[in-house]
Amino acid sequence: MNRNDFGGMTDELWAQMEPYLPKGNKATSRGRPRTPDRAVMSGIVFRLRTGCQWKAVPKQFGSGSTCHRRFQSWCKDGVFRTLFAALVGYYDALRGIDWQWTSLDSATVKSPKGGDCTGPNPTDRAKLGVKRHVLTDGRGVPLAVGISAANVHDKRVAIPTIDAVVIRHSRGPRRPLNLCLDKGYDYPDIDAAVRRRRIRPHIRHRGETKRSCRRGKARRWVVERTNAWHNRFRCLLVRWERKAANYCGFVHLACGLIAYQQAGGVP
Repeated sequence: MNRNDFGGMTDELWAQMEPYLPKGNKATSRGRPRTPDRAVMSGIVFRLRTGCQWKAVPKQFGSGSTCHRRFQSWCKDGVFRTLFAALVGYYDALRGIDWQWTSLDSATVKSPKGGDCTGPNPTDRAKLGVKRHVLTDGRGVPLAVGISAANVHDKRVAIPTIDAVVIRHSRGPRRPLNLCLDKGYDYPDIDAAVRRRRIRPHIRHRGETKRSCRRGKARRWVVERTNAWHNRFRCLLVRWERKAANYCGFVHLACGLIAYQQAGGVP
């Protein structure tokens, strides 16, 4: 099998993913043969990148209904969060997580079909939307993500996102040392909660014209770049999934692919 059979998914990337996928049912002599997991995963990645409908997934990856059915099953089993953690671990083993300067931010995207964890976007004429909250290391690699309705204030999801770091066994520190936040997180309870976790917050205060936390080069821009990386996955740019678990599955997979790419791999 060469990489072209699976839409460009390399053998190296598949080797990192395969151990974490549930074992399929044993093949029988009756009925159609089971579509290989590698083909299905390639179809899921294809949809993540292009944002196409399931029925438009190329036949080389199996039928769209097969990809959709297995995707939902893997979401239910938490497979994509496990893959996220595994690929961050791969990145950590090769380059080491940059815990020194981490950043937290959110991005709001439209959700035309609604569903759970959606709400009226106060910046888009109350149209339904969802927020992605992401914590990154100093290079912009996601360490934790979460979603909320578009009308939920960032401060209410900040601490749960920090506590959701997917990797605990890391070289060197196992937690952020400095955390850069914008003025949307400028609240005493957020400052106190971050410090209780032995993390030093750097928050731009409301009304400031110059960031008091900035010393030397800018550091918070990396999380904004990560939001741009996420939006290059067309399936994340607009949420069409009604189930929050399905959208989270795509977000976790995208984060894992970003970590793998930053480790030097070619997904």
